[in-house]
Amino acid sequence: MIARLLEMNSDQVRLFHVRLAFSEDIGSVGKFAFRKVFILLTTILRVWWARLRHRPQVLYYPPSGPSKVPVLRDIVFLLSTRWMFRKTVFHFHAGGVSGFVAELPSVFRPLFRAAYGKPDLAIRTAPQNPDDGAVFGARRNVVVPNGVEDMRGMVPERQAGTGEPLTILFTGVMTETKGVMVALEAFAQVREQGMDARLELMGKWSSEAFRERCEAYVRDHGLEDRVRFLGVLSGREKFERFAACDIFCFPSFYEAETFGLVLLEAMQFAKPVVTTVWRGIPSVVEEGQSGFLVPVQQPEAVAGRLLALRDPELRRRMGQVGRRIFEREFTLKAFHSNMEREFIALFQ
Repeated sequence: MIARLLEMNSDQVRLFHVRLAFSEDIGSVGKFAFRKVFILLTTILRVWWARLRHRPQVLYYPPSGPSKVPVLRDIVFLLSTRWMFRKTVFHFHAGGVSGFVAELPSVFRPLFRAAYGKPDLAIRTAPQNPDDGAVFGARRNVVVPNGVEDMRGMVPERQAGTGEPLTILFTGVMTETKGVMVALEAFAQVREQGMDARLELMGKWSSEAFRERCEAYVRDHGLEDRVRFLGVLSGREKFERFAACDIFCFPSFYEAETFGLVLLEAMQFAKPVVTTVWRGIPSVVEEGQSGFLVPVQQPEAVAGRLLALRDPELRRRMGQVGRRIFEREFTLKAFHSNMEREFIALFQ
């Protein structure tokens, strides 16, 4: 979403970008490494240089999720940079960091409050997310939904024909709390009940141990010819998988989940979704209209909704509703317009 924000074309707002490249891949996110200390220091210097060279008045920063190493990094970064800017904007793409103060040693708590306290603007992606801005005493606290570029028409679409297996797609970080095992267990249940389907899972493994666990589950349940781990796909290849699936399944209960951007990527192709009542996800999916919302960590509930979507007319109807919701609320144009409005309001 930061990359999408930088694409904003505005006559009233200019953006200068200093990239935060602390982690090389998803496996290193949230983990300490000496190279990250060097990157942190050089990033602070680059922010100082950008402030002196371009003279921006606002520091826009996406705080980390509730994890010790990223929080300590944020404290150092923010205390080293906020003082240079007239105003600070926090955009909470990850949620729940405001509640992490109790997890820190007492010596760090005043620094935590000084680093995060009283931003001029706090943005969260859905009203159901933790209200980190309110806890931090933000002067203005708003909700701006994410939006994505409409890729429909850019890749070929297909649906299962009569007598063909349905394709169920999961996309996200391949980790426990994104619901990977829930999806696998639900898929095993629908297969036991005779549903002709295959499951594709797209994303990068969070660890080798978790990959082995999931692959063992597939073998133990005789699903080798029905489950495919696609790995990381991007660009056209990624959107081709969304456009070719029949159902999108995203049973997340991820600790820092705030929105579920992959839901938009499915809905733009008019795909029905099965997902969870978790954080901001219900702000994207209308229960019983564009898809189904189920409680977290309940594969039997996921399986029940997948079985209901064997009905081609239900899939078509839900997919069309999802497409209309996407066009109305979650386009990239709407995101840019909302962000521009909030940036301008900082000086009104």
